Amino acid sequence: MSLPASDAPLMLSVSGARGIVGKTMTPVVAATFAGAFGSHVRTLVAGRRPRLVVARDGRFGGESIARAVQGSLAATGCDVIDIGVAMTPTVGLMIRELGADGGMAVTASHNPIEWNGLKCLDGDGLAPPKTVADAIIARFKASDILFAEPLEIGAITADTTSVRRHVDRVLAVTGAADRVRARKLHVVLDSVNASGCEGGRLMLDALGCGVTHIFGEMTGIFGHTPEPTETNLVELAQTVRATAGAACGFAQDPDADRLAIVDETGRYIGEEYTLVLAALRMLELRGPFTLAANLSTSRMIDDIAARFAGATVLRTAVGEANVVGALKPAGGLLGGEGNGGVIVPEVCWVRDSLSAMALVLDLLASRREPLSAIVDALPRYAILKTKLDLAAIGGLAAVAPALAKLKSAFADERVSDVDGVRIDFADGWVHLRASNTEPIARIIAEAPTRERAEELITRCARAAGL
Repeated sequence: MSLPASDAPLMLSVSGARGIVGKTMTPVVAATFAGAFGSHVRTLVAGRRPRLVVARDGRFGGESIARAVQGSLAATGCDVIDIGVAMTPTVGLMIRELGADGGMAVTASHNPIEWNGLKCLDGDGLAPPKTVADAIIARFKASDILFAEPLEIGAITADTTSVRRHVDRVLAVTGAADRVRARKLHVVLDSVNASGCEGGRLMLDALGCGVTHIFGEMTGIFGHTPEPTETNLVELAQTVRATAGAACGFAQDPDADRLAIVDETGRYIGEEYTLVLAALRMLELRGPFTLAANLSTSRMIDDIAARFAGATVLRTAVGEANVVGALKPAGGLLGGEGNGGVIVPEVCWVRDSLSAMALVLDLLASRREPLSAIVDALPRYAILKTKLDLAAIGGLAAVAPALAKLKSAFADERVSDVDGVRIDFADGWVHLRASNTEPIARIIAEAPTRERAEELITRCARAAGL
């Protein structure tokens, strides 16, 4: 059960701001949040106007929010480079390509069409760490905006090279083009009528793939519920089964930072496998290195790393910024989250569906077997992801007592409270936490069987008083 859209609050977290369009997310709210971000960047850049990259995920109505963002950033004395409708990872890449001081993506990621939001990126193209995110939020709440003098207001210019640059970078980093072209694979792509339409198609064309593109027109009106889960990808699975010779199906979310996969039989293999398959190929190409994944990500990533002596996996709180915060100082070559998000730092410090596509197709090209066989040979667990409406359990204030009860109930097990509470058992784990992006709490469990995973969720909910 989820809150009615009209009752959903403005969500402020390390992931930025998200709210309901016309209610908790309006041009005024967006301008104030962008002004807080622009003011923060102004304090970091001395002697010149900061340069910021801005894009939107293409969802219908997003232009009004994007215009408010651009105007507010310019009003704080920042020069704005508008790259139009673009994937969130493309914003991160363009910040580095153009030597900008940061950027902002107007996106609510996988949230339904009534939502929109704002995501901040720093001068390295990174989502800011919690301390910086908290400082920006504090400015926003206080309306502490540093408006520029009239002759210091920033300029707004456009750049149309971003998609091509992104594809070229992925090809250069992965080296996949020749190997994948030689296999002449056919892929069904679902871009949910949003920002991944152009880049996803260009990526597959560059890899020499035949493409059946569904929901491939950038109308901004989602062809289905946008989160790339099994229940929302019925058309993708059906199209893969109906397309002779299809090697797989790919699904992007609206800002194209996540990728879900359907195998050649039309079977939804699960978002968790995206990171595992990409990591396996990168480890094969580059040898052992340090990876990072959040606490809600499957143990499969640890099992894959164990095949390569010297490879290690760092576990972090949920959120791209937290994964990057562990990956960057370790010099890791790949990280991500079990929601289909893959981070390849040499491309950008943002989860990137194009990098994931290239690595998965390169893995497929390197073997003379179908994707279903590759997946079936991997370690196999049942992972269940449930949601609890915060309003139904007493609001956000109810989460902290629930976490304390859970931690106490399982004190004899291996417990992490880095982000909510995760309990590790010999044969599985369960993780309870409040979402950063929706007014819900999540309980995720993984075990060798579905029955055991269901048991862990039931035990967790009961122990937490939920």
